[in-house]
Amino acid sequence: MTGRLRWGIIGTGGIATAFARDLALLDDAELVAVGSRAPGTAEAFGARFDVAHRHGSYEALVADPEVDAVYVSTPHPGHHAATRLALEAGKAVLCEKPFMLNAREADDVVALARARGLFLMEAMWTRFLPHMVRIREILAAGTLGRLVTVQADHGQWFAYDPAHRLFAPELGGGALLDLGVYPVSFASSVLGPPLTVTAVSDPAQTGVDGQTSVVLRCAGGTQAVLTTTLWAAGPNRAAIVGTDARIEVDATWYVPTSFTVWSRDDEVLERYDEPRVGHGLRYQAAEVARCLRAGLTESPAMPLDESRSIMATMDEVRRQVGLVYPGEQG
Repeated sequence: MTGRLRWGIIGTGGIATAFARDLALLDDAELVAVGSRAPGTAEAFGARFDVAHRHGSYEALVADPEVDAVYVSTPHPGHHAATRLALEAGKAVLCEKPFMLNAREADDVVALARARGLFLMEAMWTRFLPHMVRIREILAAGTLGRLVTVQADHGQWFAYDPAHRLFAPELGGGALLDLGVYPVSFASSVLGPPLTVTAVSDPAQTGVDGQTSVVLRCAGGTQAVLTTTLWAAGPNRAAIVGTDARIEVDATWYVPTSFTVWSRDDEVLERYDEPRVGHGLRYQAAEVARCLRAGLTESPAMPLDESRSIMATMDEVRRQVGLVYPGEQG
């Protein structure tokens, strides 16, 4: 790939709006097309962001020859079909988290992308934020000693509305898929896939999970303790604890923020602060462009096998708490 990466967006919701705004902060990216099943919605979104091509269907968007990469930002149950559509059209794809509704869907799109030699990545944007990049460097240096525990929560308050996507079973609602995927992915990035999963949950009024807590037992005697809820605003902090030191990530840990590295004796070893510019979604877009220029079909920082593993962990949590979505198979 040479020149600016030309993006098309499938879906016009809040996360698509945030992505479009952040994309404008990159010099080597351009939003050239938007697609919606409602032509009027695509027209309004396009006018808002001065998008040249405004398509009244997903099929027209992926067929647009001006589009190099597609950002899928539909509700969760639409990820699989939209990603498949874009891959079949030969486009690189960045699919909003959670990667798919379940591991079966993840297996399908990963196999398709690999068979066709196309780039595919889960849009777990948190993983590419500057403070997370620095945390990975600290872990690689062994500063914390032997890792012991990961702790993370993601809690937000949502007024009950059965039509809101967070409460709607048909839209893959609930705390786990929308909010809980952040701490699950964070634990995966630090500790790897779990050996065992233990979950408890309480349902919201519509049957989706209102609050879910998960304990993961991972290799080397490590554990992760994770909590997510849509009933209350939590502290939204995270920590990685090792035998020699620990990292405490400030609120809100999954957006651009700061952290402190503490020694075992509570001495500050490092304080990391980064000025916040934009929402933070541009970093994942920059990673897509970097990978395409390097001839990569997946990101080393968010590999497809890990996205699949995360979906398998979420599947096991849902199995234990009895959370099944309408029309879901496998």
